[in-house]
Amino acid sequence: MEIISKKLFGKPERKVKILQFGEGNFLRAFVEWIIQDLNDKGAIEANVALVQPMPFGRVKDIAAQDGLYTLRLEGIDGGKKVKNSQVINVVGDCINPFEEYERFLSYGESEDLQIVISNTTEAGIAVDPTDTDFSVCPKSYPGKLLALLKRRYDHFRGAPDKGLAIIPCELIDNNGDELYRCLTELAEINGMDKKFIKWMQTANHFTSTLVDRIVPGYPKNEIEAIQKETGYIDNNVVKGEIFHLWVLKKEPHIQKVFPADSTGLNVIFADDIKPYKQRKVKILNGSHTAMVPVAYLCGIDTVGEAVNDPVIGKYVRDFVFDEVNPTINLPQDQMVAFANSVIERYQNPFIRHELMSIALNSTTKFKTRLLPTLTDYVKIKGTLPKHLLFSFAALVEFHKGKRGEEAIALKDDPAYLAKWAELWANFDGDCHKLAKAALGWKEAWDMDMNTVHPEICNTVAHYLEEIESKGMRKAVEDFVNA
Repeated sequence: MEIISKKLFGKPERKVKILQFGEGNFLRAFVEWIIQDLNDKGAIEANVALVQPMPFGRVKDIAAQDGLYTLRLEGIDGGKKVKNSQVINVVGDCINPFEEYERFLSYGESEDLQIVISNTTEAGIAVDPTDTDFSVCPKSYPGKLLALLKRRYDHFRGAPDKGLAIIPCELIDNNGDELYRCLTELAEINGMDKKFIKWMQTANHFTSTLVDRIVPGYPKNEIEAIQKETGYIDNNVVKGEIFHLWVLKKEPHIQKVFPADSTGLNVIFADDIKPYKQRKVKILNGSHTAMVPVAYLCGIDTVGEAVNDPVIGKYVRDFVFDEVNPTINLPQDQMVAFANSVIERYQNPFIRHELMSIALNSTTKFKTRLLPTLTDYVKIKGTLPKHLLFSFAALVEFHKGKRGEEAIALKDDPAYLAKWAELWANFDGDCHKLAKAALGWKEAWDMDMNTVHPEICNTVAHYLEEIESKGMRKAVEDFVNA
């Protein structure tokens, strides 16, 4: 079999109008799919240049396939099982800015470029104050975007009509506002010209967004069958569910250049995305993050296995219905319906969603996905959300780095991993001391969680003692049946 290529499928010639920071599974199964639909239906005519945001990544692998890859969408649609494959052909260029910095910056001079899209994980939209040498590729995403915008400003001499539509997809609150803030702060740290900063703020168009589609990624356990079915080799196959939702805050220029709601997909330009955001992040992403350390340390590897396990499934459902739903100010019938739909999506028989893929950057994910539920629940109920705190204890145990005799491939910010290692290196069997230190880690949580409730430390310490003495499976069984 041949590798997927232009030779096999052809490829339409389109101008690169979209620069995308991030080449990972989610963007390729969600944003590129939407851009493909917009192109196929004549709403836009635009290709995408993928920018690898980290020194490691897959742009070379994608470029080796002429930017082509296969998207597999599988799930339940209208009560029927649906499975389809589609070749995505909208990737027009692939750039590793750490190796091709000047070629990356040259896109700032492009007359065709209109849009910037990003998904660099929750940790990606942050100021790195060491990004001060723009003669080399900045480390952070805001640093790279700032360098590109500065090149654009200089090349077009500050023309107000040369600003870009900037559409972040990172899963943080008000991601567009946060990116705007980070760019401004970093420009000021670097003492950049005030006229440039003003142009950056006013000529460019920022919006905030919410994205929702479960994307397990590369189907390694099915790849031989997929190749046999398709008749070609594709090293960048990506698998996703049928369900999708993209909510963007209304911004007239962005709606004009990127009419993503015009072809019948579940894309919404809304006056306020907060209700959609809270519901999705707290229920879908929050339950993902809550289940990972508990289920994984029980020897479970996927989301589907977790929710179909009698104990873990009950644990997840009770967490969502008893602890998350009461913290969201929407009609409870809507909350129940959405929560049930999430559980059904987890049970999608076609999706193998690896828990370890969700575990990436789990420290930041706890802060963004679960900490708001903790504080809101205590404020509303006056008591502690015990499932959530059991998950926190499991998160601490997870970062011990062992599942039985097997080492866990922890992937997080190196500074966070070093801190977790330090906490466990200092562990002397006193779970209360460990709980207090983990809860009090202000650099990770932006607060001392010990202050949330007088009993929080004792509660987490108790769960840690249960997990340490009984093992995760017995500890969670006793917890669920208590």
